[in-house]
Amino acid sequence: MLVLLAGIFVVHIATVIMLFVSTIANVWMVGSSDAGTISTGLWLLCNRTCTQLSVSSQDEASLKAVQAFMILSIIFSIMALVLFIIQLFTLEKGKRFYMTGAVMLVCWMCILIGVSIYTARFTGTMAYSTNPHHGYCFILAWICFCFSFITGILYLVLRKK
Repeated sequence: MLVLLAGIFVVHIATVIMLFVSTIANVWMVGSSDAGTISTGLWLLCNRTCTQLSVSSQDEASLKAVQAFMILSIIFSIMALVLFIIQLFTLEKGKRFYMTGAVMLVCWMCILIGVSIYTARFTGTMAYSTNPHHGYCFILAWICFCFSFITGILYLVLRKK
């Protein structure tokens, strides 16, 4: 049981770290141009130097929603981690980690909404570049989506013994 708890804890910490990296780094879409490789993220457009990401007025609300949901997913993931640690030491034997699982599933839903909006609105549309493709941050966000769902379900099923 201790090994299972430690494993879930490690996966949870890995999810938090990957969420930070995928939200902060600017490699959601990558393309090439005459000047070299261009990458865009949720915040900046980077070529040789990084500048503010310019989006059309119709896409601005979508980008703000993606930014908000990714930040919310980080917040809920950290809250679930703190709740898990608190419940680990205060929960009676035989009880389940319901609160931790519920908060982690809210994190999962925030990741789903944020990455889905980005996929629907910004995939393949990259200014000044040819051959745009997804960067590692986009892939990390989908991996975090899977990890947060798995850990959320495991927290709901897991009993403290």
